[in-house]
Amino acid sequence: MPKLQDILLLVGQLNYTWTNTESLLIYLIAGLAGVDKETAIIIFLTLNTPRARIDLVERLAKMRKTPAACRSEILEVTRQLSKEASLRNKFNHCIYSFDPESGRGITQLMRIFEGKDDIKYGKVESLDDLEVEKIKKSVSSLAEINKTIWAIARKYDFPTS
Repeated sequence: MPKLQDILLLVGQLNYTWTNTESLLIYLIAGLAGVDKETAIIIFLTLNTPRARIDLVERLAKMRKTPAACRSEILEVTRQLSKEASLRNKFNHCIYSFDPESGRGITQLMRIFEGKDDIKYGKVESLDDLEVEKIKKSVSSLAEINKTIWAIARKYDFPTS
């Protein structure tokens, strides 16, 4: 079983990699909207969720003026980023518990699930080696997405400075 410190270090790495990669959406916004980097930063920071930022990039990419190849590349990279968002959200919106005797860890999701006649909250999941591998894989995927966004920005000469 993974130890608490190891899990927290991995979740920290996941958050750092996510934040670093998400911030590159600034360059896609700048290029697609035809604005300078400073304006793109203001737009990025005004949108207060990753979903809103990704939606904006996707909508800009879908505009008729965006070349088809560019559109395709951007929509693929935003699809990949959205996929990674779910794991990041899971580990950012949960409570961690570790049994001091067994070392067994669990996560309890801080989300409400409403059914027609009932309500559930706090889905509990084991924090095992499989979950650790998911985090490591996500960090690796985010690093590749990061490289892809940089490549797109350079390829289409989007403002980066």
